[in-house]
Amino acid sequence: MEKIKMTTPLVEMDGDEMTRILWKMIKDELILPFVDLKTEYYDLGLPNRDATADKVTMDAALANKKYGVSVKCATITPNAQRMDEYKLHEMWKSPNGTIRAVLDGTVFRAPIMIDSIKPVVKNWKRPITIARHAYGDVYKCTEFRIPGAGKAELVFTGADGSEQRATVFDFEGAGVLQGQYNKDDSIRSFARSCFNYALDVKQDLWFGAKDTISKKYDHTFKDIFQEVYDAEYKAKFEAAGITYFYSLIDDIVARVIRSEGGFVWACKNYDGDVMSDMVSTAFGSLAMMTSVLVSPDGKYEFEAAHGTVTRHYYKYLKGEKTSTNPMATIFAWSGAFKKRGELDGLPELVKFGEALEAASLQTQVNELTTQLKAFEGVDVNDLKGQITKLQGQLTDQAAGFAFDAALDGAIRDAKGRDVKAIRSMLDLEKLKSSTNRDSDIKTALDALVKDKAWAFDVGTHYPTVPDGGTAGAGAGAGTAADGVE
Repeated sequence: MEKIKMTTPLVEMDGDEMTRILWKMIKDELILPFVDLKTEYYDLGLPNRDATADKVTMDAALANKKYGVSVKCATITPNAQRMDEYKLHEMWKSPNGTIRAVLDGTVFRAPIMIDSIKPVVKNWKRPITIARHAYGDVYKCTEFRIPGAGKAELVFTGADGSEQRATVFDFEGAGVLQGQYNKDDSIRSFARSCFNYALDVKQDLWFGAKDTISKKYDHTFKDIFQEVYDAEYKAKFEAAGITYFYSLIDDIVARVIRSEGGFVWACKNYDGDVMSDMVSTAFGSLAMMTSVLVSPDGKYEFEAAHGTVTRHYYKYLKGEKTSTNPMATIFAWSGAFKKRGELDGLPELVKFGEALEAASLQTQVNELTTQLKAFEGVDVNDLKGQITKLQGQLTDQAAGFAFDAALDGAIRDAKGRDVKAIRSMLDLEKLKSSTNRDSDIKTALDALVKDKAWAFDVGTHYPTVPDGGTAGAGAGAGTAADGVE
């Protein structure tokens, strides 16, 4: 079979740990036998970033800007532990952050859906793509603790020496203060990226902020989005049969939950951080989430939404068996092929990307089907009955454990000398069935302390000795004590 030809290279960014292992396997087994692959290769593995003083990351980002489409493997953003583990010269910045900054791009995350895995939100039938404005806001804020009473002010000094000043708060005591910012240019780029992506996937675009409360900050986001839409995209959206919809963020969240999905959801930085995790979890997991970085001028970077799968990598190094899900990484490659083929007028390359996705999804379905064969011949109704019975037993056991823990704790609180002996003096069945268990246990123990004080460590008490004996030293007292013990 003749391999599919490419005319413009993909920018290939290799990565770290288990995803680096998957990267090579995907290329060797799923791509190279079918595609005459052309890539401009950059090794963004942490050892090479350290060896090049992270220059390789900037080179890769600039190549992405030059060629237009890249595919990236997951990479490590080092912390103190990684500094020691990899003997790094410096705690290098996130490669994704560097690439985003160079492209001025927006990250779009969308779930990979298969029929056999249903979203937790039952009415979601189509993917929801989260577009996060990954710039400024709380992630670039300035903040400090206020030690005591005083006035906090917000001050802006213009390049011409002019000044704007406003009181934030008159503190009467200790507190905390935060200042955050954003730029019109960044918001405008974010808006264009969102509108372009929505046109690309032919889906409605939703955006929400809190402009009724934040009448300058959030309102600026709302105003710029509307200005860009009206001036540059309204006619294009109408021609494509899609819409742009703005509302308050709380209303948007409610609408998202009630929707069937199938739209792009533009979010400010913090909202996108939170909602992307919510959406990915509701649809399944990060292992089934794609991530695409899109610049305002139409440059693309495709990658998986998850990290380097460190735990599996350590097992792999020990020769142990792993079961890492490669789906999102495969879809990064397929997405890059489809976009490269679209830009270069190569329908065969587009078809290959589509076929790679379809084959991967079918493999997932086949695996689930194989696993379900283990249940062939099983009486489903009988299985349901067994499960219900087991659930009932577990519920009863859990209730019993809770009762025992509550009773034993109450006996110890009452300074009982022997928990087992005191339990034998109580009507356990009556206490178990009580609707006011804790109160009734206390009442029963209070009565027992009065009636059989010798069983509790609340002073020196001895049992009453029958007529004819004395409660003192000697055989009679010893026998009575042995009986209590």
